[in-house]
Amino acid sequence: MRKLTVVMVLFLLAACAHQPPISMDAHATSYVKLALALGEHDADWVDAYYGPPEWRESVKSEKKNLEAIHAEASALLAGVQSTPVSRDQMLALRRNYLIEQLGSLITKTEMLQGKKFSFEEEARRLYGVTPARHDDAFFAEAIRNLEKELPGEGSLAERVERFRARFHIPPDKRDEVMRAALQECRVRTLRHIELPQGEAFTLEYVTNQPWSGYNWYKGNYTSLIQVNTDLPMAISRALDLACHEGYPGHHAYNVLLEKNLVRDRGWVEFSVYPLNSPQSLIAEGSGNYGLVMAFPGDERMKFDRDVLFPLAGLDPNDAETYHRTLRLLAALGYTSSEAAQRYLDGEMARDEAKAWLVRYGLSTPERAEQQLKFAERYRSYVINYTLGQDLVREYIEKSPDRWGAFRELLSKPMLPSNLKR
Repeated sequence: MRKLTVVMVLFLLAACAHQPPISMDAHATSYVKLALALGEHDADWVDAYYGPPEWRESVKSEKKNLEAIHAEASALLAGVQSTPVSRDQMLALRRNYLIEQLGSLITKTEMLQGKKFSFEEEARRLYGVTPARHDDAFFAEAIRNLEKELPGEGSLAERVERFRARFHIPPDKRDEVMRAALQECRVRTLRHIELPQGEAFTLEYVTNQPWSGYNWYKGNYTSLIQVNTDLPMAISRALDLACHEGYPGHHAYNVLLEKNLVRDRGWVEFSVYPLNSPQSLIAEGSGNYGLVMAFPGDERMKFDRDVLFPLAGLDPNDAETYHRTLRLLAALGYTSSEAAQRYLDGEMARDEAKAWLVRYGLSTPERAEQQLKFAERYRSYVINYTLGQDLVREYIEKSPDRWGAFRELLSKPMLPSNLKR
C-alpha cells in the first residue's frame, strides 16, 4: 500500500509541475472536498459543513478510498507549500491555515488506515501543539488546598461531591437557568463584538453522550446547542456552557468565520470544520477563555449570586464560598488530559485511570467513566480545552486591547502557531 501511495503522489506532483500555477481558491476547493471525503470514513471528522450541498453529494457518490485521499492530500499540501508567501497578512494566514489543516487531514487518514501514534505525537500532528504533562505531586498540591477549604468527615472526593450536590440545578429549573445564562453571555459579547443580523441558536437537552455540551453549527449564522443531562448539572455549568457553546464561544466563533471569511472573502475552506485539526484548539481554547472575557474578575460570582442562584432556588449567600472552592478545583483541570494520556499510551489500565481520576481529579465514579469514554472516542482532543485555554489566555493578556485581540482570534485564520507573539 505504501509503495502505491508514493507512486500516486509522485504522479500527481509530476502532473502539477507541467500545469500553470493553481490559485489558492482552487486549492481551497480541493481541500474542502478531501475533508468531506474523509468524513465518509469517520463520522466525527466533519464537525460542521455549510458549503455547496452538491459537493457533499458528489463525495458521497464517489466513495473515495483512504489511499486516494492520502495521495491527493499529500499532493495538495505540496502545491500549497509551493505557493509564495504573500506580504498581505490575511493571505499569508490563509496559506498557513491550509498547510496546517492539510497536515492534520493526512495524519487522520493515516490513523484510519491503522497507523499508531503516541498521545504526544498524535496531538502534535493533529492540533499543532505538544501536550502539557503533570505528575501526581502537581495535583497533590491543589488537593492539599482543597483539604483546608473543605474539612469534615469522609474522603476529600466524598466531601467535594457533597459540596457540589448542594449546588445542583433542579431539573425543572435547568432550562430557565440555561436561557438566562445564554442571554447574559450574548448581551455581554455584543458590547464588544458585532455579530450579523439573524444569528440565532436552538437549545436542546440530550442524553447518552460522552460530552456535557456541544455546538453543532448549521451555517446561515445558526447553531444547535445541546446540553447532556446524563449527570446532575451544577450551577457553575450554566455560564460555562453558555459562554463556551454560545457567546463568545463556539456560536460566535463560527458566525464570525462565516461572515468575515466565507461570505465576505469567498474562502470556501472555512465552510468545513474538521474536528481533529489545529482549528479545534482555537475553538476550544477561546470557548473556555470566553467565560473570563465575558465575566472578568468577580463578575461571574456576582451574576450567579444575583441572578442564577435565585432562578435555581439556591441560597445566594453561598455564592462566594462556592466560587472560592471552584477556583481551587480549577487547579485540577489538567487531570482529564493527564489521565487520557496515561491510559491511551498504556501507562495505566482503564480501571487504574478511573481510580486515578477519582483520587486526583476528585471526580465521582460516574463522571470519571464519562471522562474515559470521551478519551476513548476523541483521544488527544481533550488537550484542546486546558492547553488551548492557557495558550489563548497568554495571547490575549499580552495585548493592551483584550477584546480587540479576542475579536481578531475569532475572525481570522488563526491557528496555534499564530498564538506566539
